[in-house]
Amino acid sequence: MKTQTKIALLLGILCISIVILFSTIIYYFLNNYSYVDFYKRLETRVRISAKYNFNSDTLDAAYLKSIKNQHLEKLEKEKEYIIKITPELTLDSLSKKHKLPKTFIETLLKEGKAKEKDGSFFFAGSKIQNGPNQHLVIVSAENYYVTHHLIFLRNMLFGSIVLLVLIVLSLSVYFSKHIFKPIKEITDNVKQISTENIHLRLENNSINNNEISELINTFNDLLSRIETAFETQKNFISNASHELGTPLTTIIGEADVALLKVRTPQEYEQSLNSILQQAERLDQITKSLLFLAQTGYKGKTIVFEMLRIDEIIWETKGLIDKLNPDNKIFVDLNLLPEDPKKLKVKGNKQLLHLAFANILNNACKYSNNSPVTVHIASSNTQVVIIIEDLGIGIPEAEMAYIYDPFFRASNTKLYEGYGIGLPLTRNVINLHKGELLVSSALNAGTKVQIKLPLIQFPPTTAYPYNGQ
Repeated sequence: MKTQTKIALLLGILCISIVILFSTIIYYFLNNYSYVDFYKRLETRVRISAKYNFNSDTLDAAYLKSIKNQHLEKLEKEKEYIIKITPELTLDSLSKKHKLPKTFIETLLKEGKAKEKDGSFFFAGSKIQNGPNQHLVIVSAENYYVTHHLIFLRNMLFGSIVLLVLIVLSLSVYFSKHIFKPIKEITDNVKQISTENIHLRLENNSINNNEISELINTFNDLLSRIETAFETQKNFISNASHELGTPLTTIIGEADVALLKVRTPQEYEQSLNSILQQAERLDQITKSLLFLAQTGYKGKTIVFEMLRIDEIIWETKGLIDKLNPDNKIFVDLNLLPEDPKKLKVKGNKQLLHLAFANILNNACKYSNNSPVTVHIASSNTQVVIIIEDLGIGIPEAEMAYIYDPFFRASNTKLYEGYGIGLPLTRNVINLHKGELLVSSALNAGTKVQIKLPLIQFPPTTAYPYNGQ
């Protein structure tokens, strides 16, 4: 059963149950009240009848009777019985002669008072001692309120419930459709989105910032992330197939050519050198991919220790000086904090060396060994390393893809590389709970900011100097 139908049924059943409950309560209490009220009327008439029937003063009796006739409402089919109790009278004879219920007469004789209902007729009576004789004073009448008003009320309540059932069910179906209409539209639109048209988005026509609007925005954000993942995967497969396919093709080609005929030792040596060069390139790409995957896996255990970030920078610079003596890396110390604690981070030395080496190597390579400046600054919570170069920069339209593995900007064709360094660096910085920001302009250089959280030391307690 659909949720829409369930809500309509539950709402209908709930409303109908409430109405039936209140209708039953109203009918029950009115019915009980009508019985109690009618019995009181009959008992009042019994007392008045006893007074004017057995009053020795004729004038008073006539006066009471006239008051009764003038001021008391005549009940429907009202009858008055004055029965003298004699030894020869029996229950059966009294019941048959006066058409009174036998149980009513029996109770009246035993207890002196009685009231009973027989169908729509109500009876009330009292046993009166008049001198040496005893009499039964009984008044009976038909309860018009029960026979007419309550029946009318019952029919009206029943008709109202039936009508209400139809109204509630109709409104429940209408409102459930109205409430679920946006969700149905979302479902229909989502069914139309596939991998071929994942660029499509759900339209948010809701003016109010309600749950439906929030659902649409959340789903659109999800589609955007999925689209980015698809594009990244597509770009990765395209670049990886090219980067891995080129050395493999070269190796296979060299081997095929070398085996076509007998070669001189020099030619074999040349082919083997070419194969070795491409195999080393393939090995480097494979290792880079594996290391990229390992740094992206958060479950991998990595040993962290307390490190000074300026020492990491100097050690990395020393390594690059050996590999590339022509570099012009300059470390700016003007912003260096005086407190050494503001340079200490918790990290893995090898990974941080790798991250800074990638950034510095890129800065030197893509600036043709133009000056590269490294700034080190610190706040109370983090240390900031800024690396600036005057190189070829990155086209603005391609900035969104710089973290995709194997992606290389369109202006880097004259430079060697695999497009793995920056994604690898970002993974390392993320493992250290840091932040990597890259800004660049074509032919105007690139600026890389690396922010790493500082180790928070407990405050030291200062003791007052007492002169001793």
